[in-house]
Amino acid sequence: MWQRLQRWVQKRLTLIKGIFLLSVLLLVIRELGRIGHEISGEQLRVALGNLDFSTCLLLAVVGFIAVLPMLIYDFTIVEFLPGKFSLGYIIRSGWVTNTFTNLAGMGGLLGASLRANFYSAAATKKQVLYAISKIALFLLAGLSLACWVALAMIFGWHIGTPYQGYWFWLLGGGLYFPVLFAFTRLTDNEFFRDLTWARELRLIVGSSLEWGSCALFFLLIGWTLRFPLDFAAVFPMFVVASVAGVISMIPGGLGSFDVFMIFGLGLLGVSRADAVGWLLLYRLFYYLLPFCVGVGLFVHDAGHRLNRFFSGLPVTLLRRGAHWFVVTFMYFSGVMMLLYATIPDVVLANRLYMQLIPFMFYFLSQVTNLIMAFLLIGLARGVRAKVARAFWPTLIVLVLAIGNTLWRENFPGGLALLLGAVLVCLLLAKPELSRQSFHYSWGGLLTDGSIYAVTFVLYAILGLVARSPHRGPLVLQAWLPTSTQVWLNGLGGLLIALIILLAIRHYLSATQAAWLTTPFDAQRVRHLILKYGGNEVSHLAFLRDKTTFFYQEDGEDQLLFLFRQKADKLLIMGEPIGNQEKLLPALQTLMRTADAAGLRPVFYEISEDLTLRLHEMGFDFIKVGEEGHVDLPSFSLTGKPRRGERALVNKFKREGYQFELLQPPFSVAQYQELQAISDSWLGDETEKSFSMGFFDRDYLGEAPIAVMTDFHGKMVAFANLMPTGDHQVISIDLMRSSHDAPSGSMDGLFVYLFLTCRDQGYTSFNLGMAPLANVGVSEFSFVEERLAHLIYEYGSTFYSFQGLRAYKDKYVTTWQPKYLAYRRRESLVFTMLQLMQVINRPGVAAKARFLPQWLNRWLVDEVNWQNR
Repeated sequence: MWQRLQRWVQKRLTLIKGIFLLSVLLLVIRELGRIGHEISGEQLRVALGNLDFSTCLLLAVVGFIAVLPMLIYDFTIVEFLPGKFSLGYIIRSGWVTNTFTNLAGMGGLLGASLRANFYSAAATKKQVLYAISKIALFLLAGLSLACWVALAMIFGWHIGTPYQGYWFWLLGGGLYFPVLFAFTRLTDNEFFRDLTWARELRLIVGSSLEWGSCALFFLLIGWTLRFPLDFAAVFPMFVVASVAGVISMIPGGLGSFDVFMIFGLGLLGVSRADAVGWLLLYRLFYYLLPFCVGVGLFVHDAGHRLNRFFSGLPVTLLRRGAHWFVVTFMYFSGVMMLLYATIPDVVLANRLYMQLIPFMFYFLSQVTNLIMAFLLIGLARGVRAKVARAFWPTLIVLVLAIGNTLWRENFPGGLALLLGAVLVCLLLAKPELSRQSFHYSWGGLLTDGSIYAVTFVLYAILGLVARSPHRGPLVLQAWLPTSTQVWLNGLGGLLIALIILLAIRHYLSATQAAWLTTPFDAQRVRHLILKYGGNEVSHLAFLRDKTTFFYQEDGEDQLLFLFRQKADKLLIMGEPIGNQEKLLPALQTLMRTADAAGLRPVFYEISEDLTLRLHEMGFDFIKVGEEGHVDLPSFSLTGKPRRGERALVNKFKREGYQFELLQPPFSVAQYQELQAISDSWLGDETEKSFSMGFFDRDYLGEAPIAVMTDFHGKMVAFANLMPTGDHQVISIDLMRSSHDAPSGSMDGLFVYLFLTCRDQGYTSFNLGMAPLANVGVSEFSFVEERLAHLIYEYGSTFYSFQGLRAYKDKYVTTWQPKYLAYRRRESLVFTMLQLMQVINRPGVAAKARFLPQWLNRWLVDEVNWQNR
C-alpha cells in the first residue's frame, strides 16, 4: 500500500506542488489584502518620513554589499567545470544569476538555467548538471545554520522569546544542514568525488555570509528608521520568515515572508504601517535595485552574444542609427535657430514651426543664436563625415546648448529626455567617428555653402529694404528687421559665423595622411613592374602627375595604385599594378586607409573582373567605354582587307618617308624636334593628364619612341611606346604629327608599329579607349548609361566619339569593356565632373608652353630635376 501511495504521489507530484503553491498564494493574498485595508498612505508616508538622501545612499550602498557574498557560489562552480573564465565575467554572470534568483527564484530553476547559460561553453551537459546540483544543495546551508543560532538565542539567551511558538519552523530548517553534511561526507558516490573539504567549506561559508548579510541589512534598515526596539530580538523572526518563504516556493518569498514579518514585528510593538515601510525599503534596496543592475548586465551580455552571432551587425546598425540621429538633430536645430534669429516674426506666426520649436535649442540673444546655429551646422558636417576630431567639440557645444536650453523656470521634461537621448546617441556613435581628417565633398560644400549664402544674401537684402523709404506692402513687414541696430547685430553675427565655419573646417582638416603626399620613387616603380609585370596604365606612373600607394607584405611591395585626390574623392587610375594574387588584401587595405583619411575611392577605366569584385565591396559602376586590342600574330598587310594600308606604306616608301624606333636616352636635338611636333599638333589646345600622357622629357625618356621622318631625315610624327613589363602587350600614348606631315602619317605609323612589335614577339597591341562606345545601347540600361549614349550619338561637336571608335575599329581585333566604379550612394554627376577636372588639368610641360621660350625651358628643366 505504501509503494502504491508513492507511485500515486509521484505521478501527481506536479499537480500537488501546484495546488500547494496556489493555496499559499491565496493565503498570502488574503492576509496582504487585510493588512492593506488597515494601513493608509498617510501612515506609510509618516513611517518613511525620517529618511533623507544620505540615509538612502547608505542603504543603497550596503544593499549592494549585502548581495556580494552570493558571488562565492559562482567562483566555486567554475572549479567544477572545464574552461577558463575571467574575473570580470564571473562577477557579471554571478551578479545577474543571484539578483534574478533573489527576485524570481522559481524554486532554483531560474538560477540553474542562468548558470548553465553562462558557464557551459566548454562543458558537457552532465558536467554542468552536476556542478549546478552541488551548488544548489548548499544554497540553504546558511539558513539552516541561522535556524540553530535563532534557537540558541530564544531558548539559551532568551532573546526573541515572543517567537518561541515558532520553534518547529526553526527545528525543521535547522535539520537540513546536518543531514546535508552527513550525506555529502558519508556517501561514496561519483557525484561528490570532486567536492573536496575546501570547496564544501567555501560553499557553507558563502551560504552563511549570504543569509547573515541579508539579515544584518534588514536590521540596519530598522535602525535607520529609528524604531525603539531590541533589534537582536528581530533576528529569530527574520529566520522564521525566511524559512516560511522557502517552503512557500514563492519567488523571493514575496508575500509569505512579508506576512510572517509583519505579524512577527507586531509582537515587538511595531505598527503595521511601520512594518510595511520597513519591508518596502528591504525589497527596494536588497532586491529591486541590485536586480536593475543585473538586468543591465544581462542585456549587455545578451546583446554581446547576439551581436557576435550576427557578426557585429546589430552594434553596427545601432551605432549608425545613433550617428544619423545626432547629425539630423544638429542640422535640424541649427536651421531652426537660424530661422528664429533672422526672421522671428515670420516663423513665430507659422503653425508648423511652433509645433517644432519645443524640440530645438534656444538662446535669448540673436547673435548667440546665429553663432550657435552655424556651430551646430559646421560640426554636424564633421560628425557626418565621421571625423574623430569632431567628437569633443561637438560634445562641448551640445552640453552648453543643452544646459542653456534647460535652464528655465519651467523645466521641460520632454525636451530634457530628447536632449539626453542626443547626448547618449553621440556617445554611442563615438566609435563611428574614426577618420583622421576631413575633406569637404562637393555635395556637402554645396549644402552648407547654400545655407550660409542664402541666409546672408536674404538677410542683407531685407535689411536694405527696411532702410528704404519704400518699405513695400504690409505682407513684407514681418520679414524686415525691427530696427537698424538689430539688423547690424545679425549681420555681425553672420560674419562671425563665417569665421567660425572656416575655423571648424581648418580644425577638422588639420591632420592629413602622410601617404597622400608621398614623393614619386621611379626606381621603386620600375622594380615592381620588373618583378611582377605591369599593365596598360603602369607606364603612366612616370608622368609623376599621380601619387602612388604601395601595398606591402613583410616589407615587400606587392601592388601599386596610381591616384589623384579631388575634394573627398580618391581617383584611382586603372588596374592596380603588380602581384595580382594579393589583389583582395590590397583592395581592403586601400579601402581602410582611404576611409581613415576621410576619402572615398573611385576606380576609373577598370576591367570587368575588378568591377565585379568591387561591386561585392559596396561599389556601383557604370560603363565608360571600350578598349581596343589588335592581335599582332594575325596582323598582316597581305590580302584584300589591308590593301589600303599596303598602298599607304608603299606610298611612304616612294616618297622617302621612313619609320624608326628611337631608343632612350634621347639627345637634346631629338627632344627639340619632338617638342616642335607636339606644339604644332596641339596648336591652341591644352594637354590632358591623369588618364593620358603629356609632353614631358622624363616621361618620354622612359621608353622607345616611334618616329616618322621625311626624305631629309626630319621628324614629322611620333608616338611614344608604353611597355607593360610582360613583353606580351604593348601600347602607345602620345600620337602627334606636325602640319608638315603627309596625310595618313598616323596610319602609317600604326602599321609600322604593328609589324615591328609583332616581330619583337608581342602578342597584342592596346589601341586605348573609345570613350562611351557601346554604352547604354539597351533599352534596359541604367539611366546614366542611356544619357551617356546620347552624348556618344550627338556630342560630336565637343568630342569625336564615333569618329575615334570608327578609326580604331579598322585595326581592332577585340574590344574589352571598361568601367567606372564608385561608392554606393555617391553622386555620379559630381564624380564625373571631378574626374573631368582632373583629366583636363594640364601637365607641367603643358602649362609651361604659354611662357616665354627661355623661361619655358628653365621651368621644365627645374621641375624634372626636382622629380629626379
